Amino acid sequence: MDRSLGSIDTHDPDEPGRKLDRVGVLLPLPFPGPFDYSVPEGLTVVPGDYVEVPLGPRRVIGVVWGPPAGDVASKKLKSILRTFDLPPYPEQLRRLIDWIADYTVTPPGMVLRLGLRVPQALERPPAVPFLEMGHAHPDRLTPNRLRVLEVLGNGLAQPPKALAELANVSNAVLKSMIESGLIQRADRIIEPSFPLPDSNHLRASLSDDQRKAADDLIDQMARGFGVSLLQGVTGSGKTEVYFEAIAACLREGRQVLILLPEIALSVQFLARFEARFGVKPAQWHSEVPPPERKRVWRAAALGQAPIIVGARSALFLPLPNLGLIVVDEEHDGAFKQEDGVIYHARDMAVVRAQLGDIPIILASATPSLESQVNVDRGRYRLVALTKRHGAAEMPSISAIDMRRERLGGGRFLSNPLITAMTETLARGEQSLLFLNRRGYAPLTLCRTCGHRLSCPECSAWLIEHRFEQRLVCHHCGYAKPIPPDCPQCHATGTMIPCGPGVERLIEEAADRFPEARRAVLSSDQTSSPREVRAVIDAFGAGEIDILIGTQIVAKGHHFPNLTLVGVVDADLGLHGADPRAGERTFQLLNQVAGRAGRAERPGRVLIQTFDPDNPVMRALVAGNANAFYQVQKAERQAEAMPPFGRLAALVLSGPDLTQVAQAADDLARTAPQGADIQVLGPAPAALARLRGLHRLRLLLKAGRGINLAETVRAWISRAPPGPHIRLTIDVDPQSFL
Repeated sequence: MDRSLGSIDTHDPDEPGRKLDRVGVLLPLPFPGPFDYSVPEGLTVVPGDYVEVPLGPRRVIGVVWGPPAGDVASKKLKSILRTFDLPPYPEQLRRLIDWIADYTVTPPGMVLRLGLRVPQALERPPAVPFLEMGHAHPDRLTPNRLRVLEVLGNGLAQPPKALAELANVSNAVLKSMIESGLIQRADRIIEPSFPLPDSNHLRASLSDDQRKAADDLIDQMARGFGVSLLQGVTGSGKTEVYFEAIAACLREGRQVLILLPEIALSVQFLARFEARFGVKPAQWHSEVPPPERKRVWRAAALGQAPIIVGARSALFLPLPNLGLIVVDEEHDGAFKQEDGVIYHARDMAVVRAQLGDIPIILASATPSLESQVNVDRGRYRLVALTKRHGAAEMPSISAIDMRRERLGGGRFLSNPLITAMTETLARGEQSLLFLNRRGYAPLTLCRTCGHRLSCPECSAWLIEHRFEQRLVCHHCGYAKPIPPDCPQCHATGTMIPCGPGVERLIEEAADRFPEARRAVLSSDQTSSPREVRAVIDAFGAGEIDILIGTQIVAKGHHFPNLTLVGVVDADLGLHGADPRAGERTFQLLNQVAGRAGRAERPGRVLIQTFDPDNPVMRALVAGNANAFYQVQKAERQAEAMPPFGRLAALVLSGPDLTQVAQAADDLARTAPQGADIQVLGPAPAALARLRGLHRLRLLLKAGRGINLAETVRAWISRAPPGPHIRLTIDVDPQSFL
């Protein structure tokens, strides 16, 4: 991302204080802009108001966006049907939506849709019955009635159930008292709210380095907008440091938004937050059930949710009093939304912070190259933590050259790693085996004819999941039972798994260490945050000796007795056309290595690799992240690749390959020209077929001074794809699949 922020005027340009009789209303639909609607007599609306309007035969919820376009005659205008009793959608958020729409070449209504995911939350909750003192004054009272009036004597109304319990009476007593006028109903609307965290509940004992970092962050709070990159080695206590900034924000009565890249990271984070502030924060992610999502959204809009912890979509919650944004693990690729509205939540969080003139903290042990370059350019402030907290030391890291290992068939753990695991178990300590590959095996083929089992809808191999006895496509979800015979040559018993997945590793670990307590942690085996927490809590409590996991175990977790980390296939993800492959692999392996030795006992990391001379492996073993990143910067700059250049991917897809190819050729013929512009392709996407659709990609490469969105918008207007072709535009692509 590399765009300056514009301003968006949402007021009447002629008479800012005048009541408008027509306004522009943005709808959460794929239209190019707001529609004009008339404002009925007696109704006053302001920009940001939530309204219900007619659209053809439907009634649609939208947001008053500003003055009307004025291109429709008044007699043809339809009227706003009603408004909702809520504070307006914040101006900074409306400006953010317009900014994202322009930057990503997306209809603004589709961006607004991200903020109106729970339309039911716009409705006021139904009134709840309460009981209070009535006006009757009898001379004599029964003991039951007297107890009821004593409970209500403090002037506070009570729900019927609570009142009956406090007074130790039956519902029949309350009913008779209502009929006699002794008490009366006083129905109330109870708006959702979350308890206010206590900024001083359990403050951590910070080291001198941590205190200095925390003071730097708090100092930025008073200056308004500013981006602080909190970079600290794994185990340095970054979370406790930015908790101090959160506490400072809470003391000012402001709201805080904390973005985490994955739901699984919230497991230990929420426990740490509750321990520090005494209450749980509001949560916002896809696993939150609909009633709770409704409660969180409305509480956020009313300013009654002091802290929101959420995934990337939490960025669009209407927080009227936002005072701080924290993006934890800011380098993580999960912050990039890859379908629908394609945006990077970290970058858009920075935009929202600037629009709202509020500080933002980006935290990571291995910051993205983009953020580091922004530090170099003076756009971000660096706040560094170079040491682990307390007595913990950084783990020793060694590479195992797999070219020299002689493993038997079906074996994937090297002798040095097995020896280290044996020693670790003997000391009563824990081991973690990391392999970023789900399932049992990444490929199943026939050893007679060589046939490979692939997805019928995608250009991808089917992954064997032996625990479930299924073959699964990890791209479209297609699944089928493992066949007993080869579908090609019909030979029986010839289908064999090739390569390891985490399920295969636990099978080998069970064979090598039958007495050890073992578990797998991957998104296939743990389908909910509760299941993830159960495994993590068990491992943290020492109930598991060997944990085998994918990237879900790589970051955000603290296991005091974990002293050995073994990386089984460190080269996975290093090769291919992705220019960020080296950076991503370094970040991931650095994170997983950081799980070892976080308490008093020293940690050790063994990395199995077939390419020990790769710069990623050398940097990990040497513990020299700075040298690695300097090489990465030089390589990217020489190629004018992000963050030293701009990229936009245009992916065309459709069921007919001929039509897709024709549309791609048309775009290629009308491609933009210029000294600082280059168009690559069309070429098959890395996944040339996905969910039954053929895919071709063009890549626009441009200098930092080029307005990429404007260039792309003009380009596709010269060769718009046909009705059966889908065009996906990804500005600043993170994935090249």
